[in-house]
Amino acid sequence: MRKFSTSTKLFFAFLFVALVFVSTKINFAQLVGQENQFFTVFQFFGPIAGGILGSLFGALIVLTALTTNFIVNLVNNSSSFELVTLLRILPMVFAAYYFGTRRKHISLVVPLIAIALFVAHPVGQQVWYFTLFWTIPIIAKFFQKRLFLRSLGATFTAHSVGGAIWIWTVPMAPEAWIALIPVVIIERLLFASGISISFVAANTLLARVESKVPFISIDKRYIFSKQIFKNF
Repeated sequence: MRKFSTSTKLFFAFLFVALVFVSTKINFAQLVGQENQFFTVFQFFGPIAGGILGSLFGALIVLTALTTNFIVNLVNNSSSFELVTLLRILPMVFAAYYFGTRRKHISLVVPLIAIALFVAHPVGQQVWYFTLFWTIPIIAKFFQKRLFLRSLGATFTAHSVGGAIWIWTVPMAPEAWIALIPVVIIERLLFASGISISFVAANTLLARVESKVPFISIDKRYIFSKQIFKNF
């Protein structure tokens, strides 16, 4: 994989921050247990920052963008301060890092810690099998050349971090967690599809710019073409 130039990173970082502000205003689905918490369109492309900008820089940009958005919402009185809202910044930060890194041991640590935190909770002990979802990022990392599995691993990394936070901050009965299982399957498949498509779209867009601006480099494996499905 070719490394992206600093100019490319800055361009994408600026574009990404703008997209964050827009996409976080578009709700996709309400989270169970909290009336004022939602998944947004951001879930469909957030992790690709790690793939375009690099794992650390991409995660930092996600952290910066979401934190800035959180502060702006407080200043504008469009939302009140809630710890769970602040903590919900973390899942996408780790998802971006997962999507961008090749280091398998890092990918193992995050979901394993999330599993441990979840089952340490009294309710989590009753629905321990819910954490089986979080073995997906571990397994998917061994097939990281496959874009969809890489995307699936990223979105379930976010899910593991979010789940560990949620069980300790939002009271929910075991039955509610059990009822979430089919919902999680559908939503995460949708998110993984969105991440994959967004990454291809970003690379394809950058490819068009690359022909005019030589300093831009992209991952040519994921430019939209007849060959793209070989890398899915």
